[in-house]
Amino acid sequence: MAEVYYVGVDVGTASVRAALVTRDGLLKTTAEEPITIWKPQPEHYVQSSTEIWQKCCTVVKEVTSGVHRSQVRGIGFDATCSLVVLDKNFQPVPVTQEDDPQKNVVMWMDHRAAEQAARITNSGHRVLSRVGGVMSQEMQPPKLLWLKENLKESCWDKAAHFFDLADYLSWKATGSITRSLCTLVCKWTYCPPDGWDSSFWTSIGLEDLLENNFSKIGSMTCPPGSPLAEGLTPEAAADLGLNPATAVGASLIDAHAGGLGVIGADVQGFNLPGEGLPITSRMAMICGTSTCHMAVSERPLFVPGVWGPYLSAMVPGLWLNEGGQSATGRLIDHIVEGHAAYSQLQEQVNQRVPFIGANTYTYLNSHLALMANSHSAVDLLGSSLHVWPDFHGNRSPLADPALKGMVTGLSLSQTLDDLALLYLGTVQALALGTRHILEAMKEAGHDIGTLFLCGGLSKNPLFVQIQANATGLPVVLPNQTEAVLVGAAVLGACASRDCRSIQEAMENMAKVGRVVQPDQELQNFYERKYKVFLQLFSHQREYQALMKH
Repeated sequence: MAEVYYVGVDVGTASVRAALVTRDGLLKTTAEEPITIWKPQPEHYVQSSTEIWQKCCTVVKEVTSGVHRSQVRGIGFDATCSLVVLDKNFQPVPVTQEDDPQKNVVMWMDHRAAEQAARITNSGHRVLSRVGGVMSQEMQPPKLLWLKENLKESCWDKAAHFFDLADYLSWKATGSITRSLCTLVCKWTYCPPDGWDSSFWTSIGLEDLLENNFSKIGSMTCPPGSPLAEGLTPEAAADLGLNPATAVGASLIDAHAGGLGVIGADVQGFNLPGEGLPITSRMAMICGTSTCHMAVSERPLFVPGVWGPYLSAMVPGLWLNEGGQSATGRLIDHIVEGHAAYSQLQEQVNQRVPFIGANTYTYLNSHLALMANSHSAVDLLGSSLHVWPDFHGNRSPLADPALKGMVTGLSLSQTLDDLALLYLGTVQALALGTRHILEAMKEAGHDIGTLFLCGGLSKNPLFVQIQANATGLPVVLPNQTEAVLVGAAVLGACASRDCRSIQEAMENMAKVGRVVQPDQELQNFYERKYKVFLQLFSHQREYQALMKH
Protein backbone atom coordinates (compact mmCIF):
# COMPACT_ATOMS: atom_id res chain seq x y z
CA MET A 1 0.00 0.00 0.00
CA ALA A 2 1.32 3.47 -0.92
CA GLU A 3 2.64 5.65 1.90
CA VAL A 4 0.39 8.49 2.97
CA TYR A 5 1.58 11.96 3.90
CA TYR A 6 0.47 15.18 5.56
CA VAL A 7 1.65 18.67 4.70
CA GLY A 8 2.56 21.17 7.40
CA VAL A 9 2.85 24.85 6.47
CA ASP A 10 4.50 27.28 8.89
CA VAL A 11 4.37 31.05 8.30
CA GLY A 12 7.02 32.54 10.54
CA THR A 13 8.16 36.11 10.98
CA ALA A 14 10.41 36.26 7.93
CA SER A 15 9.71 33.13 5.90
CA VAL A 16 7.17 30.52 4.86
CA ARG A 17 8.12 26.87 5.26
CA ALA A 18 6.45 23.61 4.35
CA ALA A 19 7.17 19.95 4.99
CA LEU A 20 5.88 16.64 3.70
CA VAL A 21 5.49 14.49 6.82
CA THR A 22 4.86 10.76 7.20
CA ARG A 23 2.28 9.24 9.53
CA ASP A 24 5.17 8.55 11.95
CA GLY A 25 6.21 12.21 12.04
CA LEU A 26 9.28 11.96 9.79
CA LEU A 27 10.01 14.88 7.48
CA LYS A 28 10.43 13.61 3.93
CA THR A 29 11.04 16.97 2.22
CA THR A 30 11.06 20.62 3.28
CA ALA A 31 11.08 23.97 1.47
CA GLU A 32 11.37 27.61 2.49
CA GLU A 33 10.67 31.00 0.91
CA PRO A 34 11.38 34.47 2.36
CA ILE A 35 8.57 36.98 2.90
CA THR A 36 8.83 40.76 2.91
CA ILE A 37 8.69 42.85 6.07
CA TRP A 38 8.12 46.60 5.74
CA LYS A 39 8.82 49.10 8.52
CA PRO A 40 7.05 52.29 7.38
CA GLN A 41 7.45 53.98 10.77
CA PRO A 42 9.19 53.20 14.08
CA GLU A 43 7.47 50.27 15.84
CA HIS A 44 5.33 49.58 12.72
CA TYR A 45 5.91 46.20 11.02
CA VAL A 46 3.66 45.15 8.14
CA GLN A 47 3.38 42.38 5.55
CA SER A 48 1.22 41.33 2.58
CA SER A 49 -1.28 38.49 2.92
CA THR A 50 -1.26 38.10 -0.89
CA GLU A 51 2.49 37.53 -0.93
CA ILE A 52 2.28 35.15 2.04
CA TRP A 53 -0.33 32.96 0.29
CA GLN A 54 1.71 32.93 -2.91
CA LYS A 55 4.77 31.76 -0.98
CA CYS A 56 2.65 29.07 0.76
CA CYS A 57 1.69 27.75 -2.67
CA THR A 58 5.31 27.74 -3.85
CA VAL A 59 6.64 25.72 -0.89
CA VAL A 60 3.73 23.24 -0.88
CA LYS A 61 4.20 22.51 -4.58
CA GLU A 62 7.90 21.99 -3.96
CA VAL A 63 7.57 19.52 -1.09
CA THR A 64 4.82 17.47 -2.78
CA SER A 65 6.39 17.31 -6.24
CA GLY A 66 7.78 13.82 -5.71
CA VAL A 67 4.57 12.09 -4.59
CA HIS A 68 1.18 11.45 -6.14
CA ARG A 69 -1.50 13.93 -5.07
CA SER A 70 -3.68 11.12 -3.75
CA GLN A 71 -0.98 10.27 -1.18
CA VAL A 72 -1.43 13.66 0.53
CA ARG A 73 -4.25 13.09 3.01
CA GLY A 74 -4.34 16.41 4.85
CA ILE A 75 -2.77 19.81 5.31
CA GLY A 76 -2.43 22.12 8.30
CA PHE A 77 -1.34 25.74 8.62
CA ASP A 78 0.25 27.66 11.45
CA ALA A 79 1.31 31.30 11.50
CA THR A 80 2.46 34.18 13.64
CA CYS A 81 -0.36 35.99 15.44
CA SER A 82 -0.44 38.86 12.95
CA LEU A 83 -3.63 40.72 11.99
CA VAL A 84 -4.97 40.48 8.40
CA VAL A 85 -7.50 43.07 7.17
CA LEU A 86 -9.82 42.40 4.19
CA ASP A 87 -12.82 44.24 2.72
CA LYS A 88 -16.31 42.84 1.98
CA ASN A 89 -14.97 41.24 -1.20
CA PHE A 90 -12.10 39.66 0.73
CA GLN A 91 -9.58 42.02 -0.87
CA PRO A 92 -6.66 43.53 1.08
CA VAL A 93 -7.20 46.75 3.04
CA PRO A 94 -4.09 48.86 3.84
CA VAL A 95 -2.92 49.19 7.44
CA THR A 96 -0.40 51.99 6.78
CA GLN A 97 -0.60 55.72 6.26
CA GLU A 98 0.76 55.34 2.73
CA ASP A 99 -2.44 53.55 1.70
CA ASP A 100 -0.77 50.63 -0.13
CA PRO A 101 -3.44 47.88 -0.26
CA GLN A 102 -0.85 45.11 -0.41
CA LYS A 103 0.41 46.12 3.04
CA ASN A 104 -2.60 44.74 4.87
CA VAL A 105 -1.02 42.72 7.71
CA VAL A 106 -0.15 44.24 11.09
CA MET A 107 2.62 41.93 12.27
CA TRP A 108 2.68 40.31 15.70
CA MET A 109 5.76 42.35 16.66
CA ASP A 110 4.19 45.65 15.59
CA HIS A 111 4.09 47.82 18.72
CA ARG A 112 2.20 50.82 17.35
CA ALA A 113 -0.71 50.17 19.73
CA ALA A 114 1.16 50.60 23.02
CA GLU A 115 -1.05 53.48 24.17
CA GLN A 116 -4.24 51.59 23.25
CA ALA A 117 -3.01 48.50 25.10
CA ALA A 118 -2.33 50.58 28.22
CA ARG A 119 -5.83 52.06 28.06
CA ILE A 120 -7.37 48.61 27.78
CA THR A 121 -5.32 47.42 30.75
CA ASN A 122 -6.43 50.43 32.79
CA SER A 123 -10.07 49.56 32.07
CA GLY A 124 -9.67 46.60 34.44
CA HIS A 125 -12.23 44.57 32.50
CA ARG A 126 -12.79 40.98 33.62
CA VAL A 127 -11.41 39.50 30.36
CA LEU A 128 -7.96 40.69 31.43
CA SER A 129 -7.82 37.97 34.08
CA ARG A 130 -7.10 35.52 31.24
CA VAL A 131 -4.14 37.49 29.91
CA GLY A 132 -2.20 37.85 33.15
CA GLY A 133 -3.99 41.10 34.04
CA VAL A 134 -2.28 43.10 31.29
CA MET A 135 -3.34 43.60 27.68
CA SER A 136 -0.30 43.14 25.44
CA GLN A 137 0.14 45.38 22.41
CA GLU A 138 0.94 42.15 20.53
CA MET A 139 -2.69 41.01 20.91
CA GLN A 140 -5.43 41.97 18.49
CA PRO A 141 -7.80 44.28 20.47
CA PRO A 142 -5.30 47.16 20.82
CA LYS A 143 -4.29 46.81 17.16
CA LEU A 144 -7.95 47.01 16.11
CA LEU A 145 -8.47 50.05 18.31
CA TRP A 146 -5.41 51.75 16.79
CA LEU A 147 -6.75 51.17 13.26
CA LYS A 148 -10.10 52.70 14.20
CA GLU A 149 -8.51 55.73 15.85
CA ASN A 150 -5.79 56.39 13.28
CA LEU A 151 -6.91 54.96 9.91
CA LYS A 152 -10.69 55.20 10.18
CA GLU A 153 -11.50 56.21 6.61
CA SER A 154 -8.76 54.37 4.73
CA CYS A 155 -8.91 51.12 6.74
CA TRP A 156 -11.51 50.77 9.50
CA ASP A 157 -14.56 51.87 7.52
CA LYS A 158 -13.62 49.62 4.57
CA ALA A 159 -12.76 46.52 6.62
CA ALA A 160 -15.27 43.67 6.68
CA HIS A 161 -13.04 40.82 7.88
CA PHE A 162 -10.31 40.83 10.51
CA PHE A 163 -8.41 37.52 10.56
CA ASP A 164 -5.58 36.18 12.60
CA LEU A 165 -3.03 35.21 9.95
CA ALA A 166 -3.45 31.48 10.67
CA ASP A 167 -7.22 31.76 10.14
CA TYR A 168 -6.70 33.77 6.96
CA LEU A 169 -4.68 30.86 5.54
CA SER A 170 -7.34 28.27 6.38
CA TRP A 171 -10.00 30.56 4.84
CA LYS A 172 -7.87 30.95 1.72
CA ALA A 173 -7.55 27.16 1.52
CA THR A 174 -11.19 26.21 2.17
CA GLY A 175 -13.41 29.28 1.89
CA SER A 176 -14.49 28.68 5.51
CA ILE A 177 -14.59 31.72 7.81
CA THR A 178 -14.69 29.49 10.90
CA ARG A 179 -11.94 30.56 13.26
CA SER A 180 -9.69 28.32 15.31
CA LEU A 181 -10.18 28.43 19.07
CA CYS A 182 -6.39 28.72 19.30
CA THR A 183 -6.29 32.16 17.72
CA LEU A 184 -9.51 33.63 19.09
CA VAL A 185 -8.96 32.45 22.66
CA CYS A 186 -5.26 33.36 22.83
CA LYS A 187 -5.22 36.71 21.02
CA TRP A 188 -8.78 38.08 20.79
CA THR A 189 -10.32 37.50 24.31
CA TYR A 190 -12.81 34.87 23.11
CA CYS A 191 -13.75 32.49 25.95
CA PRO A 192 -15.47 29.16 25.37
CA PRO A 193 -18.16 28.14 26.02
CA ASP A 194 -19.51 31.68 26.60
CA GLY A 195 -17.95 33.22 23.49
CA TRP A 196 -17.42 36.94 23.02
CA ASP A 197 -17.92 39.36 25.91
CA SER A 198 -19.89 42.22 24.38
CA SER A 199 -19.25 44.50 27.34
CA PHE A 200 -15.51 44.34 26.74
CA TRP A 201 -15.66 45.54 23.14
CA THR A 202 -18.16 48.24 24.07
CA SER A 203 -16.03 49.45 26.99
CA ILE A 204 -12.97 50.00 24.79
CA GLY A 205 -14.84 51.79 22.01
CA LEU A 206 -15.17 48.94 19.50
CA GLU A 207 -18.89 48.31 19.88
CA ASP A 208 -19.25 48.26 16.07
CA LEU A 209 -17.64 44.80 16.11
CA LEU A 210 -20.82 43.44 17.75
CA GLU A 211 -22.71 43.84 14.45
CA ASN A 212 -24.08 40.69 12.76
CA ASN A 213 -23.05 38.46 15.64
CA PHE A 214 -19.39 39.56 15.54
CA SER A 215 -19.13 38.62 11.86
CA LYS A 216 -16.05 40.80 11.30
CA ILE A 217 -13.95 38.94 13.88
CA GLY A 218 -15.58 35.51 13.91
CA SER A 219 -18.99 34.13 14.70
CA MET A 220 -18.10 30.44 14.19
CA THR A 221 -15.29 28.61 15.99
CA CYS A 222 -13.83 25.10 16.28
CA PRO A 223 -10.90 23.38 18.05
CA PRO A 224 -7.51 23.12 16.28
CA GLY A 225 -7.32 20.22 13.84
CA SER A 226 -11.05 20.14 13.15
CA PRO A 227 -11.80 19.52 9.45
CA LEU A 228 -12.86 22.73 7.73
CA ALA A 229 -15.64 22.86 5.10
CA GLU A 230 -15.13 20.29 2.33
CA GLY A 231 -11.36 20.60 2.43
CA LEU A 232 -9.41 22.41 -0.28
CA THR A 233 -11.50 24.38 -2.74
CA PRO A 234 -10.79 23.71 -6.44
CA GLU A 235 -9.09 27.10 -6.71
CA ALA A 236 -6.88 26.58 -3.65
CA ALA A 237 -6.08 23.02 -4.74
CA ALA A 238 -4.88 24.33 -8.10
CA ASP A 239 -2.77 26.99 -6.34
CA LEU A 240 -1.18 24.42 -4.01
CA GLY A 241 -0.83 21.58 -6.50
CA LEU A 242 -3.04 19.21 -4.47
CA ASN A 243 -6.36 17.45 -4.99
CA PRO A 244 -9.61 19.32 -4.33
CA ALA A 245 -11.26 18.22 -1.06
CA THR A 246 -7.91 17.34 0.57
CA ALA A 247 -8.61 17.69 4.31
CA VAL A 248 -7.61 20.98 5.97
CA GLY A 249 -7.37 21.23 9.76
CA ALA A 250 -8.31 24.33 11.73
CA SER A 251 -5.07 26.20 12.21
CA LEU A 252 -2.74 27.14 15.05
CA ILE A 253 -0.53 30.02 16.07
CA ASP A 254 3.04 29.02 15.16
CA ALA A 255 4.24 28.60 18.75
CA HIS A 256 1.32 26.32 19.52
CA ALA A 257 2.15 24.18 16.50
CA GLY A 258 5.62 23.80 17.95
CA GLY A 259 4.01 22.73 21.21
CA LEU A 260 2.03 20.01 19.43
CA GLY A 261 5.20 18.90 17.68
CA VAL A 262 7.08 18.16 20.90
CA ILE A 263 5.01 18.08 24.07
CA GLY A 264 3.24 14.76 23.43
CA ALA A 265 6.35 12.69 22.70
CA ASP A 266 6.81 9.29 24.38
CA VAL A 267 9.72 9.67 26.86
CA GLN A 268 9.90 6.04 28.01
CA GLY A 269 13.52 4.88 28.34
CA PHE A 270 15.13 8.32 28.50
CA ASN A 271 15.55 8.45 32.31
CA LEU A 272 13.48 11.60 32.68
CA PRO A 273 11.61 12.74 35.79
CA GLY A 274 8.48 13.03 33.66
CA GLU A 275 8.48 9.36 32.64
CA GLY A 276 5.05 7.99 33.42
CA LEU A 277 3.65 11.45 34.19
CA PRO A 278 1.07 13.27 32.04
CA ILE A 279 2.00 16.08 29.66
CA THR A 280 0.93 18.55 32.36
CA SER A 281 4.42 18.04 33.87
CA ARG A 282 6.06 19.42 30.73
CA MET A 283 6.74 22.86 29.29
CA ALA A 284 7.18 23.32 25.55
CA MET A 285 9.49 26.16 24.55
CA ILE A 286 9.33 27.36 20.97
CA CYS A 287 12.53 29.34 20.55
CA GLY A 288 12.99 31.52 17.50
CA THR A 289 12.82 35.26 16.87
CA SER A 290 10.86 35.33 20.11
CA THR A 291 10.20 32.49 22.56
CA CYS A 292 6.91 31.09 23.81
CA HIS A 293 6.66 28.98 26.97
CA MET A 294 3.63 26.65 26.80
CA ALA A 295 2.28 24.56 29.69
CA VAL A 296 -1.05 22.73 29.97
CA SER A 297 -3.10 21.81 33.00
CA GLU A 298 -6.25 19.83 33.78
CA ARG A 299 -7.80 22.77 35.64
CA PRO A 300 -7.59 26.52 34.99
CA LEU A 301 -4.58 28.16 36.62
CA PHE A 302 -4.29 31.94 36.70
CA VAL A 303 -0.66 33.10 36.56
CA PRO A 304 0.05 36.83 36.99
CA GLY A 305 1.83 38.17 33.92
CA VAL A 306 1.28 34.96 31.95
CA TRP A 307 -1.42 34.53 29.30
CA GLY A 308 -4.26 32.10 29.95
CA PRO A 309 -5.74 29.89 31.15
CA TYR A 310 -7.10 29.10 27.68
CA LEU A 311 -9.35 26.08 27.26
CA SER A 312 -8.60 23.85 24.24
CA ALA A 313 -6.32 26.45 22.67
CA MET A 314 -3.55 23.91 21.97
CA VAL A 315 -4.55 20.48 23.30
CA PRO A 316 -8.33 19.94 23.26
CA GLY A 317 -9.74 19.52 26.77
CA LEU A 318 -6.71 20.97 28.56
CA TRP A 319 -6.06 24.51 29.79
CA LEU A 320 -3.09 26.38 28.34
CA ASN A 321 -0.85 28.95 30.00
CA GLU A 322 1.50 30.80 27.70
CA GLY A 323 4.51 32.75 28.86
CA GLY A 324 6.96 34.36 26.51
CA GLN A 325 9.92 36.57 25.70
CA SER A 326 9.34 39.11 22.93
CA ALA A 327 12.93 39.06 21.65
CA THR A 328 15.27 36.07 21.91
CA GLY A 329 16.87 35.08 18.60
CA ARG A 330 16.28 38.64 17.49
CA LEU A 331 18.01 39.94 20.63
CA ILE A 332 21.05 37.68 20.17
CA ASP A 333 21.42 38.86 16.57
CA HIS A 334 21.04 42.48 17.70
CA ILE A 335 23.73 42.13 20.36
CA VAL A 336 26.21 40.31 18.14
CA GLU A 337 25.72 42.30 14.93
CA GLY A 338 25.83 45.63 16.76
CA HIS A 339 29.19 45.00 18.45
CA ALA A 340 32.32 46.82 17.33
CA ALA A 341 34.09 43.48 16.77
CA TYR A 342 31.38 42.06 14.51
CA SER A 343 33.34 42.66 11.30
CA GLN A 344 36.32 40.85 12.83
CA LEU A 345 34.00 37.99 13.78
CA GLN A 346 32.72 37.75 10.19
CA GLU A 347 36.30 37.57 8.90
CA GLN A 348 37.10 34.73 11.30
CA VAL A 349 33.94 32.83 10.37
CA ASN A 350 34.63 33.19 6.65
CA GLN A 351 38.16 31.84 7.14
CA ARG A 352 37.16 28.85 9.25
CA VAL A 353 33.74 27.80 7.94
CA PRO A 354 35.19 25.38 5.36
CA PHE A 355 37.06 23.60 8.15
CA ILE A 356 34.38 23.37 10.83
CA GLY A 357 31.16 23.63 8.82
CA ALA A 358 30.15 26.51 11.04
CA ASN A 359 28.05 29.61 11.12
CA THR A 360 28.48 32.70 13.30
CA TYR A 361 27.14 31.07 16.46
CA THR A 362 28.98 27.79 16.02
CA TYR A 363 32.16 29.85 15.80
CA LEU A 364 31.26 31.90 18.90
CA ASN A 365 30.51 28.72 20.85
CA SER A 366 33.90 27.31 19.88
CA HIS A 367 35.62 30.58 20.75
CA LEU A 368 34.04 30.58 24.21
CA ALA A 369 35.18 26.98 24.75
CA LEU A 370 38.75 28.05 23.95
CA MET A 371 38.47 30.99 26.34
CA ALA A 372 37.26 28.70 29.12
CA ASN A 373 39.84 25.97 28.35
CA SER A 374 39.25 22.42 29.51
CA HIS A 375 39.47 23.19 33.23
CA SER A 376 36.20 25.11 33.68
CA ALA A 377 32.69 25.41 32.28
CA VAL A 378 31.96 28.03 29.64
CA ASP A 379 29.11 29.29 31.84
CA LEU A 380 31.57 30.62 34.45
CA LEU A 381 32.94 33.13 31.95
CA GLY A 382 29.71 35.07 32.56
CA SER A 383 30.40 35.68 36.23
CA SER A 384 31.11 39.41 35.90
CA LEU A 385 28.90 40.45 32.95
CA HIS A 386 25.13 40.52 33.35
CA VAL A 387 22.29 41.32 30.96
CA TRP A 388 18.64 42.20 31.47
CA PRO A 389 17.21 40.94 28.14
CA ASP A 390 14.00 42.93 27.72
CA PHE A 391 15.20 45.17 24.89
CA HIS A 392 11.71 44.81 23.35
CA GLY A 393 9.74 44.88 26.60
CA ASN A 394 8.80 42.05 28.97
CA ARG A 395 5.98 39.74 27.92
CA SER A 396 6.18 37.41 30.96
CA PRO A 397 6.00 37.28 33.89
CA LEU A 398 6.22 41.06 34.45
CA ALA A 399 3.96 41.95 31.49
CA ASP A 400 5.62 45.33 31.10
CA PRO A 401 6.13 46.35 27.45
CA ALA A 402 7.89 49.55 28.58
CA LEU A 403 10.86 47.73 30.12
CA LYS A 404 14.20 48.15 28.38
CA GLY A 405 17.42 46.16 28.28
CA MET A 406 20.42 46.57 30.57
CA VAL A 407 24.05 45.41 30.55
CA THR A 408 26.41 45.70 33.49
CA GLY A 409 30.08 44.73 33.59
CA LEU A 410 31.29 46.39 30.39
CA SER A 411 34.83 47.71 29.99
CA LEU A 412 36.57 49.94 27.44
CA SER A 413 37.74 46.86 25.56
CA GLN A 414 35.97 45.90 22.29
CA THR A 415 37.76 42.74 21.23
CA LEU A 416 36.36 39.53 19.80
CA ASP A 417 36.63 38.08 23.32
CA ASP A 418 34.39 40.88 24.59
CA LEU A 419 31.85 40.14 21.85
CA ALA A 420 31.84 36.46 22.78
CA LEU A 421 31.32 37.28 26.47
CA LEU A 422 28.43 39.63 25.67
CA TYR A 423 26.86 36.91 23.53
CA LEU A 424 27.26 34.45 26.42
CA GLY A 425 25.74 36.94 28.88
CA THR A 426 22.74 37.41 26.59
CA VAL A 427 22.15 33.66 26.24
CA GLN A 428 22.39 33.29 30.03
CA ALA A 429 19.96 36.17 30.56
CA LEU A 430 17.41 34.56 28.27
CA ALA A 431 17.71 31.29 30.20
CA LEU A 432 17.24 33.13 33.49
CA GLY A 433 14.17 34.73 31.95
CA THR A 434 12.82 31.22 31.39
CA ARG A 435 13.51 30.46 35.06
CA HIS A 436 11.62 33.64 36.02
CA ILE A 437 8.58 32.42 34.05
CA LEU A 438 8.84 28.90 35.49
CA GLU A 439 8.84 30.22 39.05
CA ALA A 440 5.71 32.29 38.38
CA MET A 441 3.98 29.23 36.93
CA LYS A 442 5.09 27.02 39.80
CA GLU A 443 3.73 29.49 42.34
CA ALA A 444 0.34 29.37 40.57
CA GLY A 445 0.14 25.57 40.70
CA HIS A 446 2.08 24.16 37.74
CA ASP A 447 4.51 21.33 38.50
CA ILE A 448 6.94 21.29 35.57
CA GLY A 449 9.84 18.84 35.55
CA THR A 450 11.00 18.80 31.93
CA LEU A 451 11.51 21.34 29.15
CA PHE A 452 10.76 20.40 25.52
CA LEU A 453 12.54 22.75 23.09
CA CYS A 454 12.08 23.37 19.39
CA GLY A 455 12.60 26.23 16.95
CA GLY A 456 15.70 27.83 15.48
CA LEU A 457 17.49 28.49 18.78
CA SER A 458 17.09 24.86 19.82
CA LYS A 459 19.69 24.05 17.14
CA ASN A 460 22.28 26.05 19.10
CA PRO A 461 23.85 23.60 21.61
CA LEU A 462 25.11 26.37 23.91
CA PHE A 463 21.65 27.93 24.14
CA VAL A 464 20.12 24.52 24.94
CA GLN A 465 22.70 23.56 27.57
CA ILE A 466 22.41 26.92 29.34
CA GLN A 467 18.60 26.62 29.41
CA ALA A 468 19.11 23.31 31.25
CA ASN A 469 21.84 24.65 33.55
CA ALA A 470 20.03 27.86 34.52
CA THR A 471 16.68 26.18 35.24
CA GLY A 472 18.05 22.93 36.68
CA LEU A 473 15.71 20.96 34.41
CA PRO A 474 16.45 18.41 31.68
CA VAL A 475 15.80 19.57 28.13
CA VAL A 476 14.24 17.25 25.54
CA LEU A 477 14.96 17.90 21.86
CA PRO A 478 12.77 16.36 19.14
CA ASN A 479 14.14 13.85 16.66
CA GLN A 480 12.88 16.13 13.89
CA THR A 481 14.51 19.55 14.19
CA GLU A 482 11.54 21.22 12.48
CA ALA A 483 8.99 20.37 15.19
CA VAL A 484 6.76 23.34 14.28
CA LEU A 485 6.23 21.78 10.85
CA VAL A 486 5.43 18.44 12.48
CA GLY A 487 2.86 20.22 14.65
CA ALA A 488 1.25 21.80 11.58
CA ALA A 489 1.14 18.39 9.90
CA VAL A 490 -0.56 16.98 13.02
CA LEU A 491 -3.50 19.27 12.16
CA GLY A 492 -3.75 17.75 8.70
CA ALA A 493 -3.58 14.21 10.12
CA CYS A 494 -6.36 14.99 12.56
CA ALA A 495 -8.55 16.62 9.89
CA SER A 496 -8.10 13.65 7.56
CA ARG A 497 -9.66 11.36 10.21
CA ASP A 498 -6.62 9.08 9.98
CA CYS A 499 -6.25 9.89 13.70
CA ARG A 500 -9.13 10.05 16.13
CA SER A 501 -7.84 13.11 17.98
CA ILE A 502 -5.06 15.66 18.30
CA GLN A 503 -3.70 13.64 21.21
CA GLU A 504 -3.44 10.47 19.12
CA ALA A 505 -1.81 12.37 16.24
CA MET A 506 0.72 13.92 18.66
CA GLU A 507 1.65 10.55 20.11
CA ASN A 508 2.14 9.08 16.63
CA MET A 509 4.17 11.95 15.20
CA ALA A 510 6.14 13.59 18.06
CA LYS A 511 9.38 11.73 18.88
CA VAL A 512 12.26 12.35 21.29
CA GLY A 513 15.63 12.96 19.66
CA ARG A 514 18.01 13.50 22.57
CA VAL A 515 18.01 14.71 26.15
CA VAL A 516 20.31 17.40 27.58
CA GLN A 517 20.80 17.15 31.35
CA PRO A 518 21.68 20.17 33.53
CA ASP A 519 25.21 20.41 34.95
CA GLN A 520 24.58 20.03 38.67
CA GLU A 521 27.99 21.50 39.53
CA LEU A 522 26.77 24.86 38.19
CA GLN A 523 23.68 25.02 40.40
CA ASN A 524 25.22 27.43 42.93
CA PHE A 525 26.61 29.64 40.15
CA TYR A 526 23.16 30.05 38.60
CA GLU A 527 21.56 30.65 41.99
CA ARG A 528 23.86 33.66 42.39
CA LYS A 529 23.44 34.71 38.77
CA TYR A 530 19.65 34.64 39.15
CA LYS A 531 19.81 36.91 42.20
CA VAL A 532 21.82 39.41 40.17
CA PHE A 533 19.30 39.06 37.33
CA LEU A 534 16.43 40.05 39.62
CA GLN A 535 18.49 42.91 41.05
CA LEU A 536 18.87 44.34 37.53
CA PHE A 537 15.10 44.49 37.21
CA SER A 538 14.77 46.10 40.64
CA HIS A 539 17.33 48.77 39.75
CA GLN A 540 15.63 49.49 36.43
CA ARG A 541 12.32 50.08 38.19
CA GLU A 542 14.08 52.41 40.63
CA TYR A 543 15.62 54.37 37.75
CA GLN A 544 12.25 54.69 36.03
CA ALA A 545 10.65 55.95 39.24
CA LEU A 546 13.43 58.48 39.83
CA MET A 547 13.11 59.90 36.32
CA LYS A 548 9.34 60.26 36.68
CA HIS A 549 9.79 62.41 39.78
